[in-house]
Amino acid sequence: MVIAPHGGPWARDSYGFNPLHQWLANRGYAVLSVNYRGSTGFGRAFLNAGNREWGGRMQEDLQDAVQWAISNGVAAPERIAIIGAGYGGYAALSGLAFTPDQFRCAASYGAPLHLMTMLDSAPSSAAALRDGLYLRVGDPRTSEGRQLLRVRSPIAQASQIERPLLLAFGARDPNVSRAEHDQFAFNVRARRAGLIYMIYPNEGAQLARPQNRLSYLAVLEHFLGDCLGGRAEAAGAAFEGAQFNVYDGAASVPGLSAFARRASVAAPAPAPSATPVQAFGESPADSAPASPD
Repeated sequence: MVIAPHGGPWARDSYGFNPLHQWLANRGYAVLSVNYRGSTGFGRAFLNAGNREWGGRMQEDLQDAVQWAISNGVAAPERIAIIGAGYGGYAALSGLAFTPDQFRCAASYGAPLHLMTMLDSAPSSAAALRDGLYLRVGDPRTSEGRQLLRVRSPIAQASQIERPLLLAFGARDPNVSRAEHDQFAFNVRARRAGLIYMIYPNEGAQLARPQNRLSYLAVLEHFLGDCLGGRAEAAGAAFEGAQFNVYDGAASVPGLSAFARRASVAAPAPAPSATPVQAFGESPADSAPASPD
């Protein structure tokens, strides 16, 4: 089974056709979508129940859904993956980092790795936006808030990851830190857990170019096939015209080695927690105004 948390997080999954879900079902996976607390469209109380629960009760909602799927025979406990982009990518990384035995593998695109960094990126001129993020995510103006943001940041728990990970982001996303991703990849690489690390130099928070999107999905289906045993088509022409670099795991997918680049052998300097470098940002059409994804 694949659990695919939606981005936002102040958005929602709705009933109806979803091309990602249908594609994964075609590859042989059950697909689970969860409107965890903090999702929109279910009333103010449900939205506010997600306040300052990134990596906390919002993550527990995903875990509860997984347990439901196991109890009802939908999923085998040892064959569950978690994938996502934006906040969904954050949830995927949190799943591997905070509950290392829960998921067999994870895939993340464009996730915020350090919540302090994400909040620091909000423009100082937009007081309402910053206040909204402080309410929803955490308040870095207090010592308790800073501590909460640190412990809920996947980059602080990267050394706990023991399962395979597909990690990717777009270099033109102004709110994503290359240094943090390099640091995260370095820590996972040291664990020898299994890593594919990709960077799309001409993409931002979303994979807008069709050929780049196709290339990522080709890598993802091979990654999931190795992890869960589902069906995967030969990459074929999926990489033609795509622009990306691979710093880890190029040998894991036929044809991917043509995009291989040498990864840094030394650990990059970590971003200071008090003065983060960059943050994550994306605004889906169905998100609330103060959404970081």
